[in-house]
Amino acid sequence: MGIASNSITLPEDSASLRALVEQLQVELLRVQLELERYKKLYYGPRADRLHSDKDIAQMLLNFAEELSQKPINKEDLPPASEPVDELRRVKRRKGRRNMANFDNLPVTTHIYELNAEERLCPCCGETRKEIGADESWQVEYMPGHFERLHHVRKKYACASCETNGENPNIHAAQKPEAVIDKGLAGPGLLSYIVTSKFSDYLPLYRLEDIFARQGFEISRATQSVWCGDVADLVEPLYELMANRVRTSHVVATDDTIMPMQSKEKTANARMWVYVGDESQPYNVFDFTMDRGRDGPKRFLKDYNQILLADGYAGYNGVVVGNAITRAGCWAHMKRKIIDAEKSAPDIAQEAVERVRALYAVERQAKDASVERRLQLRREQSATLLAELHDRLLEWKQQLLPKHPMSEAINYALGQWQELNVFCADGAVPIDNNVSEREMKRVVLNRKNSLFVGNPRGGRTAAILSSMTSTCRRQNVDPQLYLTQLLVNLPSLPISQLPTWLPDQWKIRHAAQLDSLQKPVP
Repeated sequence: MGIASNSITLPEDSASLRALVEQLQVELLRVQLELERYKKLYYGPRADRLHSDKDIAQMLLNFAEELSQKPINKEDLPPASEPVDELRRVKRRKGRRNMANFDNLPVTTHIYELNAEERLCPCCGETRKEIGADESWQVEYMPGHFERLHHVRKKYACASCETNGENPNIHAAQKPEAVIDKGLAGPGLLSYIVTSKFSDYLPLYRLEDIFARQGFEISRATQSVWCGDVADLVEPLYELMANRVRTSHVVATDDTIMPMQSKEKTANARMWVYVGDESQPYNVFDFTMDRGRDGPKRFLKDYNQILLADGYAGYNGVVVGNAITRAGCWAHMKRKIIDAEKSAPDIAQEAVERVRALYAVERQAKDASVERRLQLRREQSATLLAELHDRLLEWKQQLLPKHPMSEAINYALGQWQELNVFCADGAVPIDNNVSEREMKRVVLNRKNSLFVGNPRGGRTAAILSSMTSTCRRQNVDPQLYLTQLLVNLPSLPISQLPTWLPDQWKIRHAAQLDSLQKPVP
């Protein structure tokens, strides 16, 4: 008869008992790892590192602390011209630090002179003459301010025609077309609001307080409407960026939750990003109501080249339907191994070391051409991949099917074909970190602004995030770019739209600056 303990009945034969013990041990490991994941999510670092690496760092820290507590024997110090106290003191470099753009700032010169009475010599009473000057520099910040622009359009009529009872032919002078029809906000104000929210991640209620301190309060509701108006205006440019991303050889993609306000609780809508390659340097975001495959299928349309993504099954239908080559992400594979480290630390250590060897090859090929990078991968990475694959199969045989490390290994083996694509194409990155980094802007906006109000708000966030993210990729000031764009876009012919893509604007803007800086003959 078995012995009952709570809801578990222990079998009498040893084989069944051993199997039950193994099952409970695996379940305990799963619960412990789940607890570790939650602890890392709330309290731990975001970096994916093995605990053994942290142990080594802690040993070095302990050694340094013990060394600092030991008394210093003056006889053991090397001879030096400076006192011992000077050796311990941190020497600070003189002059300006971290002032890379100091010479580019506009200059306002303040001259300080002695008045006539102060110039008199206290010895003989004669007026002292100027013999030189001491110069020093200071960086000052002038807070932003609002201005009212008063537009007066003069109207003209023909007095002679009016006298003769004919049409006086009244004509009014033209003013620049407004960004928002009959709107109060100018291009500079609109670009500042968009940049603050979608590039600096300031929620609109904070901007409302900032504007109030500067003397003019603009409600967050009004700012939200203005953001939607700007998104509507730049949408043709957004669509052009999306079309160009779909012509890339490699498109990297990722997604994250974008909460949307609803009646009872926020709905888990999604924000996707599609990162073009170097030939099409645009980051395009797309908002969907859920994580279904309809979102990627609609955006990618007839794209049929290489899609770099994680193991999400929602891409499968798009990949098969469009005959897309799917590339996997080694950062995801490494993360799964690290998450299961405590269940099998020896396996995790070896697996991560083998993945690090692949990244070492990538560092060698960082600045190489596509052809040279592919050559290095075939010469070095291919062998490392074959060895890692053999080890993964060996580890799988050693572990129980539901073991946490077995699940991580199954993920790697299930994605093995995708994970090997980078060894067949030198243009494919080894991981998907480029799109994961872009997801940080969505996460920061989500943290500060909590949610979008409706699908239109999600669409606005996608369009304006695309513009500001692409500006950052091109190292372009988004506020300057958007200001000039909003001034010119309302009256821009559709044929000239490509010239206002951020990368094309950057080239034109740099050429204009160079022409202004050239000396006049």
